[in-house]
Amino acid sequence: MKKTTLFAAAAALLAAVAGPAQAQQAEGPWLVRARAVHLDSSNKDSTGLDLSINDKWLPEADCTYFFTPNIAAELILTVPQKQKLSSSVLGGQIGTLKHLPPVLAAQYHFTNFDGFKPYVGAGVNYTRFSSVHLPAGVTIDKNSWGPALQVGVDVPVAKNIYLNFDVKKVYLKTDVFAAGVKAGTFKVDPVLVGVGIGYRF
Repeated sequence: MKKTTLFAAAAALLAAVAGPAQAQQAEGPWLVRARAVHLDSSNKDSTGLDLSINDKWLPEADCTYFFTPNIAAELILTVPQKQKLSSSVLGGQIGTLKHLPPVLAAQYHFTNFDGFKPYVGAGVNYTRFSSVHLPAGVTIDKNSWGPALQVGVDVPVAKNIYLNFDVKKVYLKTDVFAAGVKAGTFKVDPVLVGVGIGYRF
């Protein structure tokens, strides 16, 4: 009960601060954002090696186009991210790799809230693995396609400027091969939690 009361008070304060900024907003069809995102991998695999990659912070940029006040499409980009691949069965780090995981999502933005604009999204992720350095004879499939789900909120803080909070679940996996034979599938399936700033024009 106490947590609910505190949350309600915080939401009311946020709306009071953001409301005047929202009223000043000259809405345009484009919204660009820069975010700091924390990658938290699910690290599930069927190889028997208990594979995992390290969690990390990474930069992210996105571009959103609004077809209507409610319907938009967002392209989410970053730079290739270097990750350490470890196996608890083999005693620790066994290699490194880079991945580039852009996401294209369709979104629905709710416009009936005063002072903040929540949204939900669903789309597709394509990941390209590169600079793969693994033990001799071990390879992975370097291409991955999978769905992506998203929820977030934009809070207007000044004219055309938004504070953004965003959470994505990306389904990302790769097959692992030893001596040319499939040994299993490694599912990264990360949760990406981000905070950033956006500009609408």
